Amino acid sequence: MATKKKARAKAVSKSKKRNTPAKKKAPVKKSAPAKKSAPAKKAAPAVTTAKARVLKARRLPETLRLTAFTPSLTVNDLAKSLAFYTGALGFVVGQEWKDGDVLRGAMLKAGACDLAVSQDDWKMGTDRKKGVGLRIWCYTAQDIDAIAARLKAAGHALTEEPADHPAYGVRSLAVDDPDGFHLTIARKL
Repeated sequence: MATKKKARAKAVSKSKKRNTPAKKKAPVKKSAPAKKSAPAKKAAPAVTTAKARVLKARRLPETLRLTAFTPSLTVNDLAKSLAFYTGALGFVVGQEWKDGDVLRGAMLKAGACDLAVSQDDWKMGTDRKKGVGLRIWCYTAQDIDAIAARLKAAGHALTEEPADHPAYGVRSLAVDDPDGFHLTIARKL
């Protein structure tokens, strides 16, 4: 500290000797008060090599990343299907599609999920099989046994009674809708 003071004193004395003023520092501009910044975020943990490879594989080529998935089922008898999904299972009708006064389909809602059902127009024949090779897995936080009781009280037979499946970590039941579409409703154990 003393060294700096001595250096300044010498500079002042030299400038006085030469009769020239000492160089002044450029004026400091006052800036607006600094805004408070958000607290610093904690650094993310280092990505493991295996995880990094997975992330890289996802990007090249870019994979599909969905934000919602809505199955749409073509049914033989729309009124019967609506009775099953709304009456027996507890879906609510979110939107209806009409052709004049004739109901052609509906978007059903259950929690955050959607399911569309529409009346078959028979353009592909009246004997078209439905529900073959398709199972819709539904996950809920609700009591599986209560859902089973509700379905049975509405006159629908279960294709699988409620059962725990520890290997999958769920308790589930299975039921077929009026057109044979398979539904499995599960709750995490």
